[in-house]
Amino acid sequence: MSDNASLRARREAATPRGVGITTPFFVARAENSELWDVEGRRYVDFAGGIAVLNTGHRHPRVVAALRAQLDAFTHTAYQVASYESYVRLAERLVALTPGRHPKKATFFSTGSEAVENAVKIARCATGRPGVIAFAGAFHGRTMMTMALTGKVVPYKVGFGPFPGDVWHVPFPMALHGVTTADAVEGLHRLFKADVDPRRVAAIIVEPVQGEGGFYPAPPELLQALRRECDAHGILLIADEIQTGFARTGRMFAMDHHEVLPDLMTVAKSLGAGLPISAVVGRAELMDAPGPGGLGGTYAGNPLAIAAAHAVLDVLEEEKLADRANVLGARLRARLAGLQGRVPRLAEVRGPGAMLAAEFMKPGGGGPDPEFAKQVQARALEQGLVLLTCGVHANVIRFLFPLTIQDAVFDEALGMLERALTA
Repeated sequence: MSDNASLRARREAATPRGVGITTPFFVARAENSELWDVEGRRYVDFAGGIAVLNTGHRHPRVVAALRAQLDAFTHTAYQVASYESYVRLAERLVALTPGRHPKKATFFSTGSEAVENAVKIARCATGRPGVIAFAGAFHGRTMMTMALTGKVVPYKVGFGPFPGDVWHVPFPMALHGVTTADAVEGLHRLFKADVDPRRVAAIIVEPVQGEGGFYPAPPELLQALRRECDAHGILLIADEIQTGFARTGRMFAMDHHEVLPDLMTVAKSLGAGLPISAVVGRAELMDAPGPGGLGGTYAGNPLAIAAAHAVLDVLEEEKLADRANVLGARLRARLAGLQGRVPRLAEVRGPGAMLAAEFMKPGGGGPDPEFAKQVQARALEQGLVLLTCGVHANVIRFLFPLTIQDAVFDEALGMLERALTA
């Protein structure tokens, strides 16, 4: 088997630089919360495939479900020859997502596809073109989802022009002086200066911003958005692609709020590494597109559907939402205890196990992406994989599997402490 250095050389020769790589090693195998590279070195995974592995690498229930499905069939295209498992998964998501009103669900392959189709459904149901998103938001890498994304570098630079009828308003970030009142005023200003609200089909919001920096949406913001949507006939889309499936200590982040969305997008940890996403929404809205208006060759692939059923079983049986709260509390306490020794550690935030640490320069010097990068590098030297995020790249986010073993978690917290205090 090749070593990391030779594989890096092959990668540089054969793949484009536009695919950014976080770590310098190549994975040979993985189990639950641990990775081993091609040279045999072990790592603790606090990235989770970018929020995909709430149930860990190769959970036995997921592996067994995939093997059983492989023995049945791997693909028919659901819209050509349907299968019961797709319908049953839709029924399960309809029951799990917030609200007891009539809902329907349909499946796709990626989070970007789910967002694209949520916009399609909203436009079809309302007969309007406009979509409003937030500064700092991340919704995907397709043309429409790049337009919705509120971060230019690296996601949008060089790729425009983007689809029109998309606008952005501020997202509350207390550490940076942006309040809920600022966000609501930004929306009102938009309606006065740029777009008639009667032209807006939907407002899309992450209940906790992901790539933007793990900023939770204040309850007052979601309440204000619901009021504005109801007043103007606009649909509210909750993007739960990174927040969903127990990460925040509830099945979905919107479960922390009384506000109900009209449409929800989910993906990532639904498939435990298999590509699957979904749009779930009010039945009358979901039925707006005509036959053939939704779908895709690989949408709702039977292997991914099988994995998703296993994931939902594991989430329930292993009480992973409760586990997220326990693990999150332990991490939060450890970080809080370090704030006196790490002056750049300005804030620890997030619900459940969707936590982040933001770093600022001492004396009001602004965001400190260099320190975040140093912490990430020092952690990797010890064998701990971390991800940064945020518009300023000065935030470290924690996305460990919720199935992580207690001993491994404690080991990782020790690595993190040393990385922060070195």
